[in-house]
Amino acid sequence: MTSILPSSNWQKLKTKIAKEETEKKNKYKRKRNEETEQKSNKSIKSSSKASATQVITTKERNKIDEIWFDDIIKKDLGKINEYSSKESSLISEVSSTNNKTKIGKYVAIDCEMVGVGPDGIQSALARVTIVNYYGVTILDKYVRPIERVTDFRTEISGITPKLLINSHDFKQVQQEVYNIIKDRIVVGHALQHDFKMLMLDHPRKMIRDTSLYEPFRKIAKGKTPSLKRLASEELGMTIQTGKHSSVEDAQACMMLYRKHKEQWEQSVQIKYYKKLKTEKSKKSNLTK
Repeated sequence: MTSILPSSNWQKLKTKIAKEETEKKNKYKRKRNEETEQKSNKSIKSSSKASATQVITTKERNKIDEIWFDDIIKKDLGKINEYSSKESSLISEVSSTNNKTKIGKYVAIDCEMVGVGPDGIQSALARVTIVNYYGVTILDKYVRPIERVTDFRTEISGITPKLLINSHDFKQVQQEVYNIIKDRIVVGHALQHDFKMLMLDHPRKMIRDTSLYEPFRKIAKGKTPSLKRLASEELGMTIQTGKHSSVEDAQACMMLYRKHKEQWEQSVQIKYYKKLKTEKSKKSNLTK
């Protein structure tokens, strides 16, 4: 499996999401550093060098969590990024020593469909993209539809007959996707459609759907918000202005998740704790 690294240009950009995450981590790390310094002052002079090394390590670790996304318009990224040249050089150094191509615990997925059947009303999978927590493309493949395509929906999907000439067998791609998402948290928008096209299931507790997340639904006054609107209002980005890009959409979903990760995960824990408590209560009543 070949991973596609984000462009080096994007590696010079710092996202608001990463900045917020870094600030939270810094509060805890600063406290630890202060305690370490107090202890080291009681030790020999060489401890001061160790302390300096620790500070550098802390800065490096903060940079490891930065997000770099490929295939996103530069001017849009500029709206949510602020970076100094000094920090840029540090990022380049750190990123070169850390492997961001690993799949990791979190992945975001997006699919593009074409029309099949009479008048192309029904949908079939034509492209699937998976990116990791850092926006690196883990899988991006065009899929040969099982049925004959009657509408390529090019204006929206970006799929053309030429792109499907050397496309991959559905079952092969389906297996690859399954192998990647198994036992991982999957992020996406309206994922029920993607899983339906892939003919795959995934545990509900391992799904983070941006179309169902309550704070996002409030933006649309209780209705299902579009990914385009969420990207605009939450990230200050413009996407889906013409043909959709499954890479761009998957990355936007991951950015949304990362921005709200802490609050989102807390809500998931509370939800399943209540569910577990209810189930135990029901079992208890049955045994009485």
